[in-house]
Amino acid sequence: MIRSYLLLLFCVTLWGSNFVFGSMLVKEFPPLFLADVRLLFTSMFLIIYAWLTKKFVKITARELGLLVLLGLIGTLANQTAYFNGLLTTDATTASLILSLAPIVTAVLASLFLKEQFTLRMKLGSGLALLGTFFVVGIGAGLSISKGVLLIVIAMVTFSSSMIIIRKLTQTLQPFIATVYSTTVGTLFLTPAALLTIEPGAQISHEVWAWAMLILTAILMQGICGIVWNQQLKVVGTGKAAIFLNLQPFVAMLVGFLLLGSQVTSIQVGGSLLIVVGVIVASVQKKQSVQPSKTV
Repeated sequence: MIRSYLLLLFCVTLWGSNFVFGSMLVKEFPPLFLADVRLLFTSMFLIIYAWLTKKFVKITARELGLLVLLGLIGTLANQTAYFNGLLTTDATTASLILSLAPIVTAVLASLFLKEQFTLRMKLGSGLALLGTFFVVGIGAGLSISKGVLLIVIAMVTFSSSMIIIRKLTQTLQPFIATVYSTTVGTLFLTPAALLTIEPGAQISHEVWAWAMLILTAILMQGICGIVWNQQLKVVGTGKAAIFLNLQPFVAMLVGFLLLGSQVTSIQVGGSLLIVVGVIVASVQKKQSVQPSKTV
C-alpha cells in the first residue's frame, strides 16, 4: 500500500510541476504548436503501449461520435485555452483554478447525468469558490485578466470532457478510451496549430526546451496516466482523489524554486480554502470502493 501511495504522490508531483513547465515552454513555442507537438508525442507513446499490450478494440458508431465530441471539447478547446492562458497567468493561479474541476464536474454530472449534488458538495463548492475569489479576485486587485478567463475556460472544458468520458467508459476500458481520445484530439489540433502559426513565430532551437517538451509529453501525460489508473485499483478512487489536491502546492513550490514566482499570503490562504472545499465536496460516506473508471 505504501508503494501505491508513493506512486500516486510521484504522479501528483509531476502533474503539479507541469503547470510550471508549461509556463516555461509557452515562452519558447507558439501555444497551439506546443500543445499539438506534446500531444503527438503522447499519442505515439500510448499507441505503441496499446499495441504492445494488445489492448486495441473496434469501436462503435456511438463511441466514435463521443470521441469526436471529446476531441473538440477536451482537446482542441481545452488545450487552446490552457496554453494561451499560461502566456499571461502564473502557474500557481492556473493550478488553483483547475483544481476546481472536480466540483464543476459534479455540477455538470447533476445536470446531464442526473447524479445527486448533495449538501456536502454545495458546502465544499462554496468554500472552493471563496478561495478562488481570494486568489484571482483580491489577489489581482479585483480585476480578472484575459489569461485567467482562458484558464477558467480550460477548467470548464476539462470538466465537460470528464462527463463525456464517463459516457464513453460505459463500453470502453478507461485506458483504451484515453488512447483513442488523445489520438482523435491530436487530429483536430494539428490543422488548427498549423493554420495559426504566424510567419516568423518563435520556435525554440534550445535543446532543453525540446527535451522538456518531449519528457512532459511522455512522462507526465503518458506514463503517469497509466500508473495512476493502475494504482486506483489498489487504493480506491476516494483516497487517490485527495492526492490530487496537492497539485496547487506543488505548482506553488516549483514555481518559486524555478521561476522565482512570488508566493503571497492570499495565494496560500486561498489555496487552503480551495483544497478544503474540494475535499469536503469529494469525500463520501464510507462505502465499498469500486475500481475507478476514470481516465
